[in-house]
Amino acid sequence: MRVIGLMSGTSYDAIDAGAVDLALDGDRLVLTPLGLISRGYDEALRAALAAALPPASTTLADVCRLDTLIGRAFAGAAVEADRDLCDGAAELVASHGQTVFHWVEDGTVRGTLQIGQPAWIAEATGLPVVSDFRPRDVAAGGQGAPLVSLVDQMWLRGRPGAPVALNLGGIANITAPDGTAFDTGPANALIDAAVRELTPLGREGALAYDRDGALAARGAVHPELLARLLAEPYYALPAPKTTGKELFHLPYLRRALAGFEDLAAEDVVATLTRLTAVTVADAVRAVKASEVIASGGGIRNPTLMAMLRAELGSAVPVRGSDDFGLPSAAKEAYAFAVLGFLTAHGLPGTVPASTGARHASVLGSITPGRAGLRLPGLAPHGPQAPGDFVAPTRLVVDGHVRG
Repeated sequence: MRVIGLMSGTSYDAIDAGAVDLALDGDRLVLTPLGLISRGYDEALRAALAAALPPASTTLADVCRLDTLIGRAFAGAAVEADRDLCDGAAELVASHGQTVFHWVEDGTVRGTLQIGQPAWIAEATGLPVVSDFRPRDVAAGGQGAPLVSLVDQMWLRGRPGAPVALNLGGIANITAPDGTAFDTGPANALIDAAVRELTPLGREGALAYDRDGALAARGAVHPELLARLLAEPYYALPAPKTTGKELFHLPYLRRALAGFEDLAAEDVVATLTRLTAVTVADAVRAVKASEVIASGGGIRNPTLMAMLRAELGSAVPVRGSDDFGLPSAAKEAYAFAVLGFLTAHGLPGTVPASTGARHASVLGSITPGRAGLRLPGLAPHGPQAPGDFVAPTRLVVDGHVRG
């Protein structure tokens, strides 16, 4: 089955559309990458989204507009991916949408909201769309994150030692071989906020992140500020746990910088980069990892990666997912393509040990394509009989990325 996975992370800078061929082979799910396109939000939409995110207030009218505009943007990316990566032969779209709120109280996730109306995607492509993946896990008592832990666990199964998958997006998360998975804290979220706030170009919107880690490389870590940041209670919470920009946002950073207003921007960014390295390394050590296989935008920051390797030392090597056949930039989009494929086959997409849910769940809501309710993976009159499919336990990457 050719599936397009759509993803926009907590940095909300672009929509990634990753196309894959997926085939069940006994207990193996064979993934052949077909490529990735990445399209940035237009500036007006990105600004409107940023203005509506916590801790800002918003209106239902704004939420409706954003749901529609983001859905249309996702639809455009899906059409392009079908045409250019699938030769017009895609059978399913799996859309994560854009996370705008993750409702956490006293360490318990009460709800989660991803927008990007899937009806626009189904209308534009004619394909069925699986979307809204996270709420079912939350309804089952889980954190709703990190959902890619099932894909990571399948992918790393059989590798020697105790490999840990690490994603460095706006928020960092890890998955261990035993299914333990959780958000470690901010990856790029606070770094990006500092760059936009403290650099002259950032106030004009021209400098949105620390390109190539250049600012952090020029700065010096400030021990007192780092100690204040590390005192955040989230880091001491037991897994499973999840967090997001509801906690790690610009006002949070401003409060942390109180009394440190004279620090150079480079020193603040260096300290925040070290914060990410320390909190990720602490989490990796806690699960007794033998190696780290990293993906996400953060691996393009050589200063962050050097700090992480220094924190972990030579005993725990850090490598990129590209070394194992999964392009880092496409990995999350591919992962949601896998989750959509599992839903289309009536198979669970969660690991209860990762999210804290009471049981594994078939994820998502389904928006029909032009052919009606029939999904490519399901029989014409509903799900297959029990036993028709064996839930895969391993993910095997085959082939090469085109283009």
